[in-house]
Amino acid sequence: MPEIKTGIVGCGKVADLHAAGLIGAEKSRFTAVCDLDLARAQAFAEKYRVAAFSSAEEMVKTGGVEMVTIATPHPVHAVATIAALDAGAHVLVEKPMASSLEDCDRMIAAARKAGTKLGMVSQRRLYEPVRRVKDAIDAGKIGRPVLAVLTMLGWRDEGYYASDPWRGTWKGEGGGVLVNQAPHQIDILQWYMGEIESLYGVWSNLNHPYIEVEDTALAVIRFKSGALGNIVVSNSQNPALYGKVHVHGENGASVGVQTDGGAMFIAGMSSITEPPYNDLWTVPGEESKLETWRAEITEIFEQNDPMKRYHRLQIEDFLDAITDDRAPLVPGEEGRKTVEIFTAIYRSTRDRAPVMFPLTPESGRDDFDGRTPL
Repeated sequence: MPEIKTGIVGCGKVADLHAAGLIGAEKSRFTAVCDLDLARAQAFAEKYRVAAFSSAEEMVKTGGVEMVTIATPHPVHAVATIAALDAGAHVLVEKPMASSLEDCDRMIAAARKAGTKLGMVSQRRLYEPVRRVKDAIDAGKIGRPVLAVLTMLGWRDEGYYASDPWRGTWKGEGGGVLVNQAPHQIDILQWYMGEIESLYGVWSNLNHPYIEVEDTALAVIRFKSGALGNIVVSNSQNPALYGKVHVHGENGASVGVQTDGGAMFIAGMSSITEPPYNDLWTVPGEESKLETWRAEITEIFEQNDPMKRYHRLQIEDFLDAITDDRAPLVPGEEGRKTVEIFTAIYRSTRDRAPVMFPLTPESGRDDFDGRTPL
């Protein structure tokens, strides 16, 4: 079996999940980490007995790392990604792929130029209940999907935003609930429903006066297929509640998944409290399977650390994509779609008008796609 030397860029809270995935993944030989703060990189490296570097380029060129994961704050994903790609490594980036379309396009262009793989972490696609919905749609069990509803209601308190200086700021985080908490569900929604024609959205900060970014956002979507969609995401409900994606078909049948429940998961700070499950299923002849499916996924989550399991599975897919020379589970072009959706919500709020797709980076403006006032 081929062995690929792997490393991590960024030694913050999510880096331990990446380390566990790289250690557990077949084909991976975890050998190095890097961070602009060399002391932090060295402390992290000592924990895992790997080499420490202060730049992605040095880690790839000097350390011989062939594949890296990016675990830095969102606005600097592009810097580290492009440096690693230019040095010749394949790159798997934490969600979201970036905080701007311009950065996404630069990353995709760098991967194409280097002839290397670029992917985005969206490990919830590998949840068994999430894949079951996708398989049902692809098999035509609900006919043509005609309506999709994404609801994510949760809570982030002041202590969460104080835990890192970059949290809750436009410059450091790139956005709020849209950029940090909702990308997994947004990715699943577009994966289920396909290309978007137009979107009308609004965002606001309802009850977090100590942060700059939005804590709530809504959108109405028209897909190119003619289907409609609705997004409601918020960090303003205490205690945290759930994240759900439901899809309704033209034959009247519906399928859905609760991807997250209970207290909201925070990488490096908390655990997943409830397993995902199919909470909606009216496919004729399959309605009675919900209880069995829920028992199966509960057993999987009880017997495995879900935070580590699904990161490892996606890392394994990415390594297989390298050795098999195929597209990874979520290639860069797919990762860009999540950024396109939340960018459209910011622009629509600014312009008080629907936004037509596809979106391109804006030039001649300084308002970060409508996030900040000119």
